[in-house]
Amino acid sequence: MALYEYYCPDCNTKFEAIRSMKQADEAIVCKHCESRRPTRVLSLFAAHTGRAEMSTGSGPSTSGAGGCCGGACGCRH
Repeated sequence: MALYEYYCPDCNTKFEAIRSMKQADEAIVCKHCESRRPTRVLSLFAAHTGRAEMSTGSGPSTSGAGGCCGGACGCRH
């Protein structure tokens, strides 16, 4: 099961639904106005590390771990 985001053009709202991947593009009823015209939209997300990024004016700091060397894959510096 996955969380999908849908947009309803009839009431101009976005809503989420938990559905199987097989059902993702099947018709769904709007949770707000009960229209049968909502379409699936691209959901965006952001991940925060919880540590402050150093501001150099040229983008985020690259002085930390990168790629899989953040500790999850077992590589060592």
